[in-house]
Amino acid sequence: MKKRLFALLLAVMMIVAFVAACNNDSPATTPQPSGGGETATGDGGETTTGDGGETTTTGGEEVTLRVLNYMDLAAAGAQEAIELTWNAFSAAHPHITVERIDEFEEAYHQSVEAYAASGTLPDVLFAWPSGRSTTLHTQRLLKDLAPLVDRDGLRPFYNAAALDPNNQVGGYLAIIPQGMTATNAFYVNHEVLDAVGLQPAQSYSELVEQVPVLRAAGYDTILMPNLSDWVMQSCLYSLVIGRFMGEGWHERILDGSTNWEDPAVVASIAFIGQMYEDGVLPQSSLAVDYGEAPGLFATNTAAYYIDGDWRVGAFITDSNSGVALIDPERQNNFSITVFPTIDVDGVAIPSRTNSVVMGTGWGMNANIESGSAMEDAAWTLIKWLTGKDNQALMVRTGGLPNPSRNDIDFAALDLEPLQVAIGQIGSQFDTGTVVVDGAFEGPVYTPLNEGLQAVGFGRSTPEQVASLTQQAFEAWQASAD
Repeated sequence: MKKRLFALLLAVMMIVAFVAACNNDSPATTPQPSGGGETATGDGGETTTGDGGETTTTGGEEVTLRVLNYMDLAAAGAQEAIELTWNAFSAAHPHITVERIDEFEEAYHQSVEAYAASGTLPDVLFAWPSGRSTTLHTQRLLKDLAPLVDRDGLRPFYNAAALDPNNQVGGYLAIIPQGMTATNAFYVNHEVLDAVGLQPAQSYSELVEQVPVLRAAGYDTILMPNLSDWVMQSCLYSLVIGRFMGEGWHERILDGSTNWEDPAVVASIAFIGQMYEDGVLPQSSLAVDYGEAPGLFATNTAAYYIDGDWRVGAFITDSNSGVALIDPERQNNFSITVFPTIDVDGVAIPSRTNSVVMGTGWGMNANIESGSAMEDAAWTLIKWLTGKDNQALMVRTGGLPNPSRNDIDFAALDLEPLQVAIGQIGSQFDTGTVVVDGAFEGPVYTPLNEGLQAVGFGRSTPEQVASLTQQAFEAWQASAD
């Protein structure tokens, strides 16, 4: 991840935050297909184009697309997304049949690796720019989309960082990212704090001081779903190691100028252990599943909650059921920032940093023949999924806090208070540092995350975790060679 990405990222997020703050109560409209530059169509289809990137094709050679979709069917807005995104696409493109496979969390990544290994990758699939999708990029299993972007004149509709190939691990435009991601969001429950007469902690020392007060009233200090083998490294430790090591820490490990046994790395791991020892993170969090955490936080079990910016979608109103985990009026009793100042020895950047990464997006199987009806159909779907109307829908339903499109009218969206709050998170930090699983693959970050869990249980020392992570890193590098 290049440092210039973070400057671009911060600027984009601040702009998004400012616009989101200016939203009004006008209802969002149902996405309608709109165009965006010159578009090729397959075998006689009539195509309507406008000024946004999507296309409506009324005819053409019939094509069937296999699509692997990352989706939590229980999330707020999921059913609306199916209707307004997928069913609307099928209605607008009757000659394209979409066979959609919905997977979520670890099952999704396991499916991707299985498809890749067997050479049966779907035609269109959801992917990360690095990290969990590194196999797709480094083995060039996804088609370079830059020629199609340029052919259709789409660059003006996206921020520059989103279409910069240097921000994807393969060095080419394998996916069209839907947005930017801040992997640490520090959710604050003012109802709990008010109940015990506390103000939001501004430093780690203040968090420690609040533990006995909250515990006496039956509350945890921080709720975090640490059962899964990825959450800690992504949503908290990436921020922590960035603050202990400073900007570009991952580059120094990758180029060999330091390693995972660096004293600052060990100190960052020890800090996670200290959080458990101090009771800031209760050991019980190690048994909290990712799916159950939002419900626990919404019922006032803790004063704070740590997750990614994307998780705001779990709290807002589900457009299908009309029910929210946190009612919109009650959402005003919550705020979102980044982890407080880490006021312990050895920290390079104590505060106002966050772990950030280019967001997820959509790619195309590299084996699809260029110029074919299949390529045209797959590209039409990708443009639809990453286009203005679909991104606006995702912003409104909570699935996309910081979109990659620069032509979305936030003032026309009916956003709930937590959506506005997460849109302003860019103003809460000045420096972006890399996410562990954005720079290192599963063979490195999985044992690291398992080690952080072991530290929480008191089963491993920070030195042992650092050593095992270094061994895993060296094995990963050797396998790449």
